[in-house]
Amino acid sequence: MQTTAPERRQITAVSRPSDKAFQGVVTTGALSAFVILALIAGFLFLKSSEVFRTFGLDFITSSKWDAGSVEDGRAPQFGVAAMLLGSIIVATMAMIFALPFVIGTSLFLEFYISRRIRFALVSILDLMAAIPSIIYGLWGYLVLMPYAAQWAASINKYLGWIPIFAVDRANFDASPFVASLVLCLMILPIASSVTREVYSRAPQDQITAAYALGASRWGTIRAVVLPFGFSGLVGGMLLGLGRALGETVAVLLTLNLVFAIKFQVLASAGGNVASLIASKFGEAGPLELKALLAAGLVLFVLTLLVNFGASIIVGRAARSTK
Repeated sequence: MQTTAPERRQITAVSRPSDKAFQGVVTTGALSAFVILALIAGFLFLKSSEVFRTFGLDFITSSKWDAGSVEDGRAPQFGVAAMLLGSIIVATMAMIFALPFVIGTSLFLEFYISRRIRFALVSILDLMAAIPSIIYGLWGYLVLMPYAAQWAASINKYLGWIPIFAVDRANFDASPFVASLVLCLMILPIASSVTREVYSRAPQDQITAAYALGASRWGTIRAVVLPFGFSGLVGGMLLGLGRALGETVAVLLTLNLVFAIKFQVLASAGGNVASLIASKFGEAGPLELKALLAAGLVLFVLTLLVNFGASIIVGRAARSTK
């Protein structure tokens, strides 16, 4: 007897006016975000196109920043290689310093304290994310820098044979090491909040099964929570990295701007793109202003690449945990 598969039913839903209105609002908001992003990129590109036509790739690969002088006959030269490298070094160091504290804080808040105390500590953590960067910068300059300089001197004393810990002069103030410590404190709240939220969504049935099989609390966290929350950890850290790359005032107060490529993280020399723009914007001439906008475009593209990479990593990690 031959049987035929039943016809597939088509499920239709009647859209109410409120549904259509909500869909229109959401669609408009999403499209508006893309339009604003495209307008910002277009504005930066149009204003800085003259700089890229004049200097070409030298603007990316050169480190000299000189507005030139008609009286001295110096031609203007602009390059962001040193500041771009400084942005990456400082932000990466801040992320490395923050990583163990983010994991520890997230696990402590979610698995090792009562709900009442957790609510108070989470509120404090969220308030830390709202502190203006100028406060972190002043605290880093006035309070943290003297201690950080002593730590840097000790690191140089015992590990100075490693090139990145060597210095030309024994001056450890306003170094990438100090700036990265300040940025570490700045990205800690937002990265911890994202990571803790993902840890809180770990499958409860697997946690209960692990306890039933005799696993300890740490064993359960290591076997269930950490693999499940890896995507959240990566997303939170890269979100903090994006903020660290664009931080301005805190870096400007705790790091000396030097237009030279340096890999020495303890030396009192460095910089980042955002602090370059902030320090030069007020006194810039027409061409230098366009060069600063070009530097902003480079930072804009770098931040987009970081966020795009974060989305790819988080997506792959999420699929691997299913």
